[in-house]
Amino acid sequence: MNKSLTTEVVLCDLDGVVWLAHQPIPGSVEAISALRARGIRVLFVTNNSFSTVEQQEAALHSIGIPATGDVVTSAMSAATALTPGWRVLVCGGDGLIEETQKAGAIAVVPYRDNDLSGTFDAVVVGLHREFNFDVLSVALTAVLNGAQLIGSNEDPTYPTPTGRLPGGGAILAAITKASGVVPLVTGKPHHPMAGLVKQMCPGVSVTNMLMVGDMEDTDGAFAQTLGCPFGLVLSGVTQSAHGSLAAYVEPSLSHLVERLLNS
Repeated sequence: MNKSLTTEVVLCDLDGVVWLAHQPIPGSVEAISALRARGIRVLFVTNNSFSTVEQQEAALHSIGIPATGDVVTSAMSAATALTPGWRVLVCGGDGLIEETQKAGAIAVVPYRDNDLSGTFDAVVVGLHREFNFDVLSVALTAVLNGAQLIGSNEDPTYPTPTGRLPGGGAILAAITKASGVVPLVTGKPHHPMAGLVKQMCPGVSVTNMLMVGDMEDTDGAFAQTLGCPFGLVLSGVTQSAHGSLAAYVEPSLSHLVERLLNS
């Protein structure tokens, strides 16, 4: 069977698949263009909650990939767990702050705002470089006082051209350990992110989607959550295919797309 004819949407991770720290991985731009030329939609599904959707779209455009309306972030998934009017402590970057406000909640940022008194309905957590002991202390107090702990993602690291850096999951782990509270995690591989993907692909069966990523326990597990096949690329965090259950295992997105379109 020609699988390229049954694949209607490729769900593509960004870090380690399309780029490393916004530096395109060789062949990735051309691979995405080839998919679109065959009528296959590419939806960028990222656990990055630090950047805004507009910033992600602009970064993709700067390397030659139009992406308006085709980016799904873990910040967007975290916002689905919020209720309008909630007072939310946002331990995250601009993307998480923006999506919290879009959800109609009141965003209080511990490393930026002066008034941190009173109670909070939720603490939402993502990658931010301002994280320190003071932010941890404020978050801990809020959670112990009853705020719901929400993690945009639990990725411990993310890949860069010079190696891995701590991810939002490392920050979430610190707050979780200090508070003893199990967080609600919304990004890949969890159901809130899957729900967003389905909303953005109306009329497309999950069996006609393909998730492409560089992490078996995040991207591969997300494919299982959705019920779609998984393609593993070895250009990011994962360097070996040993034990992988992926439908495709290739060195890069370019190799995977070539195989997909010519199978």
